[in-house]
Amino acid sequence: MNKITKISFGSSNKHAIKQHNKTNNAKRSEIAQNVIAMVPVRAGSTRVPDKNTRSFGDTNLLQLKLSLLKKVEGIKQIIVSTDCQVSADIANKEGVNVQWRNEYFAGSSVTNDQHWHHIADTTPGNTIFLAQVTSPLLRVSSMQAALNSYLSLDKNDSINSVSTEKKFLWQNGSPINYDIGVTPKSQDLPEIVSLNFAITIISRQIMMERKNVVGQAPKFFELDKVESIDVDDFIDFKIAELLYEERGVEWLMQ
Repeated sequence: MNKITKISFGSSNKHAIKQHNKTNNAKRSEIAQNVIAMVPVRAGSTRVPDKNTRSFGDTNLLQLKLSLLKKVEGIKQIIVSTDCQVSADIANKEGVNVQWRNEYFAGSSVTNDQHWHHIADTTPGNTIFLAQVTSPLLRVSSMQAALNSYLSLDKNDSINSVSTEKKFLWQNGSPINYDIGVTPKSQDLPEIVSLNFAITIISRQIMMERKNVVGQAPKFFELDKVESIDVDDFIDFKIAELLYEERGVEWLMQ
């Protein structure tokens, strides 16, 4: 249960509250003016060759993501971080900036913490909206809602999209989210979520300090099964493509 603190609205308290709101509004305005959408794409992909630029319906994953990001209000600049000339050409055609990534940070041996620190270190602005092209069914309305939520945060320091996992999970020969002696229905399993990385919004400074995309006090933004689809292999790619062709880009733009 949330703790509710009563406030006495005397004249001094009214002034303090007014000043607090004014400071918060100024801070949010500064943050809102410096939101950078960073789109990391590299040339190599072992499971789906040319995944980011190969044909995906009537488009490709990179071009689709850029066209959707341009519909999100509050993003100051879109940058494609890449080592791939084809990706750079697509970015230039879409009118967004290109940041060339060096060979090590575009390679498969780089760890996630190194990758995230590098992204934060090389991104301008105060706030990073990390946009993965491998979440092609993420709608504009969800991205907009997540950004709006971030700009109104008080106690949380990042927005991270998640998926609910209603599955019977096991590790090392034992169930980890239910009692096998009293097996529940799947809908009655505990609320466990997994990061799907479709939406990440975090301050550049915190991302650098933590070498991670999750803040100290994250706020989770839940996505449904369709929007949270992550293209990791050919099966994911084909499923996402079929859903894209069925629903159309107009659905994504909503």
